[in-house]
Amino acid sequence: MRFGRKKGASDEVLQQPAAEESAPPANDGPYDFSEASYDETDEGFVNLGSLIVKARPGIELRLQVDEATGAVAAALLVSEDGAVELRAFASPRHGGIWDDVRKSIRAEAARQGGTADEVDGPWGTELQLMVTGQDDQGRPITQPSRIAGITGPRWLLRATFFGKPAAEPDPDHVLEQVIRDLIVVRGDQAMAPGEFLPLVLPASAQRLG
Repeated sequence: MRFGRKKGASDEVLQQPAAEESAPPANDGPYDFSEASYDETDEGFVNLGSLIVKARPGIELRLQVDEATGAVAAALLVSEDGAVELRAFASPRHGGIWDDVRKSIRAEAARQGGTADEVDGPWGTELQLMVTGQDDQGRPITQPSRIAGITGPRWLLRATFFGKPAAEPDPDHVLEQVIRDLIVVRGDQAMAPGEFLPLVLPASAQRLG
């Protein structure tokens, strides 16, 4: 499993050994840190602060970094035929925020002239988005995506799929399997609902280039 910076992009590149691939049963994760079995010395996992990712063959992890602040804004897992962007947020102790987040996403998609339809997915109600943008040559393109909101104890994990996993949800797809392996670390600090759970560069990672 490779963690690295794509040339010309503001993604930190990291290197991590690959773990042996296994096929977990559907819908057994992601896990809250309090219920996960995690050994910090296990090199098959990468600790990004609020997310702990299990390495899998054929997956590249890119950390999207805000160049102005140096803060890690999101984790992007890339496979041969797609990608998933991961962000985690604080949520109330009782109840969740996914309903309100979906409304905001739908409103933003409409503002951009796109569509956002609610569909049933492996983690509950998801959004199928079609938003018009531009390619590198400035030509209009329509980009499909799929957004899952997964609620845990006082957190919400937002997973945005691109490529084949956006159009064809598949519990056996490696990106969905990676999400089921994820561990979310909420922490005990007081945070407002919707506040971003910070991501960090792993201290043990080897920086390339």
